[in-house]
Amino acid sequence: MLRRGVGNKILNSQNVDIHVKLVVKGVTSIAITDNNFICATLDWWPANKCNYGDCPWGQTGILNLDLNNKILTNAIKAFNPLRIRLGGSVEDQIVYQFGKQKKCPHFKKKEGGLFDFSTACLPKKRWDEVHDFFNKTGVKLIFGLNALTGKKNSVEDKLNWVGNWNPKNAISLMKYTISKGYKIDSYELGNELCAEGIGARVDSVQYAKDITRPRHIVNLLYPDASRRPKVLGPGGFYGKEWFQSFLLNVAPGVVDGVTHHIYNLGAGVDKDLINKIQDPYYLSQVAETFKSVAQAVKEFTPWAAPWVGEAGGAYNSGSKDVSHTFVNGFWYLDQLGMTSTLNHKVYCRQTLAGGNYGLLNTTTFIPNPDYYGAILWHRLMGSKVLLVSHEGSPFLRAYAHCSKKGPGVTVLLINMSNSTTFNVSLVDDMNLYPILKTVPGRGQKTMREEYHLTPKDGNIQSDVVLLNGTPLQ
Repeated sequence: MLRRGVGNKILNSQNVDIHVKLVVKGVTSIAITDNNFICATLDWWPANKCNYGDCPWGQTGILNLDLNNKILTNAIKAFNPLRIRLGGSVEDQIVYQFGKQKKCPHFKKKEGGLFDFSTACLPKKRWDEVHDFFNKTGVKLIFGLNALTGKKNSVEDKLNWVGNWNPKNAISLMKYTISKGYKIDSYELGNELCAEGIGARVDSVQYAKDITRPRHIVNLLYPDASRRPKVLGPGGFYGKEWFQSFLLNVAPGVVDGVTHHIYNLGAGVDKDLINKIQDPYYLSQVAETFKSVAQAVKEFTPWAAPWVGEAGGAYNSGSKDVSHTFVNGFWYLDQLGMTSTLNHKVYCRQTLAGGNYGLLNTTTFIPNPDYYGAILWHRLMGSKVLLVSHEGSPFLRAYAHCSKKGPGVTVLLINMSNSTTFNVSLVDDMNLYPILKTVPGRGQKTMREEYHLTPKDGNIQSDVVLLNGTPLQ
C-alpha cells in the first residue's frame, strides 16, 4: 500500500524498513514562489469534445459550467484565494460580445477548423456571471486572450499564422471589465502558438511584437500600477530556439510571467502511464525543461518570472483510469515540488474541473484526490523554498518550504516505493529547530503536525483519499 504525507514518516504495509536522515537547510531559501503558487484551469471545451472515443468534458466548459453548484463554490472558496486560468486549446477561436461584435455563435463541429471546431463567442451576460461567481468565491483570475484575431494562415504553411494581432475586440472586453469593477489578475496572450505549435503557430519575433500591444493597452487602461493586471505569455510548449528568440525580441517590462505548458506523461491512453507516474527516474527527466526555461528567463528577461501556465500530466484530456485517482498525486505533488525549487512562481493544473484530470469530478464536482494535495500545499507550503537532501532511495522524494503561517518548516515527503517503509528523521544544518515531536526548550514546547495521505483500501487507483486514516469526502 502506497502512502504519501507531509510530516516525518511515511508508511506502507510491506516488510522492508529503512531509516533515512533528511537534511533541511533552514537558513537560506533557494527560490521564492508566488504566495498563490497553486493555480487551476478552466477550459473552453464544449461537451462534445472527445478523445479516444471518450467525451469527458461534460458541462465543465467556461460557457456551460454550473456556477450555482454549491460543491464547486465551496471547493474554490476553501483556497481563499484560488488562482484560476481561463484558457485552453480553443481560446484562440473565441470572440467577445463587446464593441462591434454583436453576433455570438456557439461552438460547432467543423471539419478543417482549428481542433475541428468553429469559432465561438463569450456573451456579455456570461462574462457578468463568471465575474459574479469569481468575486463570490475569491478567485485571482488569469484570462487568456485570443491571439489570432487579425491574423490569417500563411500560404506556404497552413500551420503558420501571419499578420499583426488586432486588439480591438480585446480592448472592448477590457473597457467593459473595468467599467463594471471586475478584477483581473493577469491577461495572457494566446494558447500553444509557440515553438512547433499545436493547431496553429506564430513566429517568435511576431509574437514578441504582438504581446507588446496588450502591455501598452493594460498600462493605458489601468493607470494605477497597483491595480494593473500582469501580462503573461507565450502560454505554450517550450522550444529552446523559439523561446530564446522571443525573449530576445520582447522589450523590457512587457511580460511579467513567461508561461509554458507541460504534459510529460504522454498520451492519456498510454498503457504504461501508471508506471511512469511511480518511476522517479522518469519523473526527473522533465527537470531539464524547467531548468532551461528558468535559465532563459534569467538570462534574457530577468524582470519576468517563469510560470507553468498549464500542466495536466497526460495530454488529450488525461487518462480515464488514472488521472483522477490517488496515484496521479505522485506526479502532481512531485512536479509542484520540482518546479518550486527551479524558480517557477506559479503552477496551473489542468484542470479544476473537466477532462479526466480535473481536481474535481466532472459531473458531481466532488473533489478527486489531487484536490486535497493541492489544498494542503496551498495552506502549508510557504513561498520560501529550502534545500533538502537525503542519501536514501530515489523512491523517496522530499521537498521543504518555510511554513506558510507562522514560524517553522513544512516538509513534503512522497514514497513511490510499494515495498519500502521510510522512517525519516530530520536534521537541520544549523540546528534551528528540533527533530522530536515535543521538545522542551527555553520554557516552550515545539509541536509537529503530520498529514498522511493514503488511498482507500490501499488501492492506488481509488478516487477516495484518506487523511491520517479518515476518508476525505
